[in-house]
Amino acid sequence: MTPRACILGCSGLALDAEERAFFRDADPWGFIVFRRNVENPEQLRALTSDLRDAVGRDALVFVDQEGGRVQRLTEPHWRKRRPAADFGAIHRRDPQRARDAVKLNHHLMALELREVGLDADCAPVLEVCDAAGDPIIGDRAFSPSPDVVGELGRAALAGLAAGGVVAVIKHMPGHGRADADSHESLPRITASCRTLETTDFSPFKALANAPAAMTAHVVYDAIDPAAPATTSLNVVQDVIRGRIGFDGLLMTDDLSMKALQGSFEDRARDAIAAGCDMLLHCNGVRAEMDGVVAGAPRLDGDALRRADRALGFRTTPEPLDKETAEARLAALFADAAA
Repeated sequence: MTPRACILGCSGLALDAEERAFFRDADPWGFIVFRRNVENPEQLRALTSDLRDAVGRDALVFVDQEGGRVQRLTEPHWRKRRPAADFGAIHRRDPQRARDAVKLNHHLMALELREVGLDADCAPVLEVCDAAGDPIIGDRAFSPSPDVVGELGRAALAGLAAGGVVAVIKHMPGHGRADADSHESLPRITASCRTLETTDFSPFKALANAPAAMTAHVVYDAIDPAAPATTSLNVVQDVIRGRIGFDGLLMTDDLSMKALQGSFEDRARDAIAAGCDMLLHCNGVRAEMDGVVAGAPRLDGDALRRADRALGFRTTPEPLDKETAEARLAALFADAAA
């Protein structure tokens, strides 16, 4: 029997007997960890091992590790990484140095993740930075230029792949110009289809061969004014699968975010009906997860094919002398600023 089409979070630093039994019965395809689940490398390594043991297979364990404001593993046990915009600033002066820095940074980050049993990263952000948009994206984006975002996003994917980590590009088909933070309310984008095609969609189209992508809980008035991308058949089928041409694993953003309405079972069913392959629920709240699991089908068909393809990106990391690499990364920034 195949796993359920969902990725779930846990509540704390270790699994208790009730959580372990729940995950065994729910049988999610993967797991995700957050800051509340992280204390130190030894503890995190034990937690990721226990999560896999709960479902009896080598499931992917995800994390949001972008650098900057969104970094679940941080000091004192892990290096604080720079936000994407810092690499975009280098690109304005020296594009090759920026590409090298992004790839090296993400290779190093991937190695840190693999050391503690994390093998999928919800990164890079492929948003086009828009100063008029809500600051929830801001410096998480590489640049206001779609071409630069695509170029540096490609380098990030190469770095994560070199470290043996499955990358999840986000938030498809673009959150940069949204007027609100989808964690708190439902954002809208009023731009025309033509504008979206040439800006917001462009980096995703350039990297449409990525292993996985995360949807945006955003309404695009020109495409579907009635539903956010996550639950919109028009956006998923016509834009993500059609105009962008993405045939990788499509997972929702967190179903517990306030941009979405309705029961958790309804949210799950609506996202699957729209064409999402995988449901993401992050906060570890059991009552909410019960609803998500109730609405999550067993993987089959194209969703199973895409999930298996994504798993194939979890490879043996390429060797890297981390101390030398960290020094080289620091030098790339120093030389670019000179």
